[in-house]
Formats: sequence, structure tokens, C-alpha cells
Amino acid sequence: MEPRFIADYACHTGEGPLWHPDEQRVYWTDIPNGRLFRYDPQSGHHEICFQGEQVGGMTLQEDGALLLFMERGAVKIWNGNDLTVVLDEIPDERETRFNDVIADPAGRVFCGTMPTKDRPGRLYRLDTDGSIHLILENIGCSNGLGFTPDRKRMYYTDTTKREIYLFDYDQATGEITNQTLFVKTEEGGGWPDGMTVDVEGNVWSTRWDGGCMVEHSPEGKEMRRIAFPAQKVSSVAFGGPEYRDMYITTAGGHIKETDGALAGTLFHLDLGVQGVAEFRSNIPAAKTASPSFATAGP
Repeated sequence: MEPRFIADYACHTGEGPLWHPDEQRVYWTDIPNGRLFRYDPQSGHHEICFQGEQVGGMTLQEDGALLLFMERGAVKIWNGNDLTVVLDEIPDERETRFNDVIADPAGRVFCGTMPTKDRPGRLYRLDTDGSIHLILENIGCSNGLGFTPDRKRMYYTDTTKREIYLFDYDQATGEITNQTLFVKTEEGGGWPDGMTVDVEGNVWSTRWDGGCMVEHSPEGKEMRRIAFPAQKVSSVAFGGPEYRDMYITTAGGHIKETDGALAGTLFHLDLGVQGVAEFRSNIPAAKTASPSFATAGP
């Protein structure tokens, strides 16, 4: 039940852990500092592998490249060396950035953005033809997403409202409908942030400023709460050869005096729980890329 320390890069906002099964490594990001990290549990080696614009979230492409969701609504493919443009920007998102994202079973990506000073956040869907569609508006802070094991429903978190929702999800079209409330978190217990779903359908939700991660049953009942030595527990992903390892990111590395000596650290947990592999995105590069993006590099 005790989280195990993996790596401390004093992340301002450590986020978005993602297991890469081809490489058997976990990736994660420090959003404001534009840093991307990776960790190899076999060797114990970890490193900064990319530094550039802010990366709010990422998915794994069919060919093993990473699809990076960045500031200004930009989306780029990173193959370990070069960046290739999918979207230069979303004009309505020039003052903000993407936050949490998830690929769906068909290779689309649901991708949320942060609020601006003038309006709340939004949720978009990036389709496999490269087109992007506005799905939801008036989101306080777009955050953790996940799918039920039968792939018929999708979870979505609005951190500011302290709510996790369930939608009916249509794999054929990518449409989400019939929004219902799954969990309303208690005041004073932190804010629901990133999440994942295990093989049994239980939901694991991290708590920003709550210093913990909470397991919910498919009915929304709290089953257990895992404490962390950091206040801002930001996201979680399953990994390892059988998806029995949990990797958890934290934030607050720039304010360790208040958020804890291990704030901003990547942690590992082995609770005997099995997860599932994340779906891979299948998003094409833009046919014509702006030189300012095409020549950018890590």
C-alpha cells in the first residue's frame, strides 16, 4: 500500500503518465516546463527525453510514436527525434493549452483544454482524418478520462466542479451522449484529477491537493484511498508486461516546502490490481506543415 519513489525531477506539474508497451517504458510530462521524461523499470534508468513547448497530454500512435497535445491547441507527432505537425493551432485556444487526453478504441483522441481568462475549458475530439470537433463547453478544468471495459461508456472529469461524469459512447461514430454524474467528490478532500480504469471496471482517480488516490467501484462507491507523500497527486496509468504496475505523477515540485519533500515525483504502486493497455491513436500528420513547426525539435 506504500507508494514507491521512482524519480524526482521537481516537476511543477508532473502529469500524463503513459506506458509504452513496445519500449517497456513509462513516459510522463512536466507541463509548464515543457519537459518529457521516460523511465525503464528493467534497468532503473530515467531521463529527460524532450524539452520544448508545453505538453499537456499524449497518446501512443499505432507506429509507436507519441502524439503530443501542446499549447495553443497545437498537436504534433514526436518519433523520438523530430516533430511533425498535425495541427498548428486551434485559433480559439491560442491563449491556453491542452490538458488531459485519451485515445479511443477507433484511434480518435478526446482532448480537453484549460480555461482562459475569458471563458471556461472545452473538450474536443480529434478524428482519424485529422479533423477536430468541439464536443463540450463550459468546463471548469478538463481532466481525467477513461472507458468502461465494455467500451460502451466514457468517463470524464471536471476538476473545478469536483465531478466525474459518465457518457454513453458510440465507438462507430465517436459520439458521447446522456451525461450522468458518476461521482461528486467531497469538499476539503482535494480535487479529482487524472484517472484510469482497471480490468474489473473500477475507477482510480487522483486527488489534486488531496494527497491521495481513490478507488471507486463501477457504481461510484469509494473502495479504498491510498495516501501519498505529496499533496498534488495528478494522474495515474497502468503499465508493466501484464499491466499490474501503477505509475502515479505528482505536482508541486516548485513548492516542496508546502506540498511535501517528494512533491513533483513519479511514484510506483503494486496493489495486485490489473489494468488494461491504453488504446492507440491513429492520427495523420498534416499534409502541409508550417515551417515554424516542421523545423522544431526536442
